Amino acid sequence: MFGSHSQEGCKTDADGLVGNKCNQNLWVYTADCMPIFFADKRERTVAALHCGRKGLEKKIIKNLVKIFDNLGTSRDDLLVAIGPAISKEHYLIDKMTLKEFYRKAENKNFLVNLTKTEKDIYFSDSNYFKEQNLNQLDLKRSAYKQLLNENIPNTNIDISNLCTYKLKNHFNSWRRNKTISRQWNFICS
Repeated sequence: MFGSHSQEGCKTDADGLVGNKCNQNLWVYTADCMPIFFADKRERTVAALHCGRKGLEKKIIKNLVKIFDNLGTSRDDLLVAIGPAISKEHYLIDKMTLKEFYRKAENKNFLVNLTKTEKDIYFSDSNYFKEQNLNQLDLKRSAYKQLLNENIPNTNIDISNLCTYKLKNHFNSWRRNKTISRQWNFICS
């Protein structure tokens, strides 16, 4: 959704906003999901995403990059920042959900991009993995891989190492304590 289509002072339900006017503020609120910000350093067009596992599966990053393509943005001019979100150590999901995530979120050649551990999880039917009820998922790494797949230079991507789950005095976390409180994140054009 374009920021100018939202009403001033009104909250809009969307997982992404694109600023198509100068001096526009775009806000997203998150708990454990990633706030991902995009900025065209030449044109000063900005975007804000609220992105978690489901957003990665639905290719929200790819869809946003297409919008920037339609606006004439060069990949070399596109800067991306991934803000504080839950770390892989605290984002645990069952094996079937993890397998489905790899199938949906990675590109069509996703097996080439998986680490050995990820391949073991995806293919293994060993007792080790049957006994393990939960597996770690690194949302930030997956978002980073999707950004690279969109040909955004790695030097244009910044990733926060802050974990919303672990830093309980600094961030709200749904997975930690089921709070309805959130962090507000914003970018200005």
